[in-house]
Amino acid sequence: MSDLAPSVAPQVERHSEDKIVPAVVYGLYLLGFSNGLTFFIGLIVAYVQRGQAGPINESHYTFAIRTFWLSIAWFLLGGALVLFGIPLSLVLIGVPMIIAGVAIISAISLWFVVRCIAGIAFLVRGEAYPRPRTWLI
Repeated sequence: MSDLAPSVAPQVERHSEDKIVPAVVYGLYLLGFSNGLTFFIGLIVAYVQRGQAGPINESHYTFAIRTFWLSIAWFLLGGALVLFGIPLSLVLIGVPMIIAGVAIISAISLWFVVRCIAGIAFLVRGEAYPRPRTWLI
């Protein structure tokens, strides 16, 4: 008889985290285009939940928080160009500023939506967002 014990593979513990709250944050962000207030509610929820979240959800909350602040910064830049361009458009100098500002606001809105959809896609698969601190997607 053999004294060898049967080989027991180590159990890999799958850390299951609740996907509902990060999905709500992404949903609030997307809903914010209709009323504006839910952007801020989603941001507050992400900040509150990030400290007590597991590694998967923490990456989504970090990603959502960075998405909000980066979009605000670019939106303010685009808005400033539009606001300064309007009075200067009387002498035609401001027209390119208005065009650039509207282009920035449009591009950042699209970027915001794409980042939220990408976050939802990773969340549905049960994966952490791979690069939550990136500027891109």
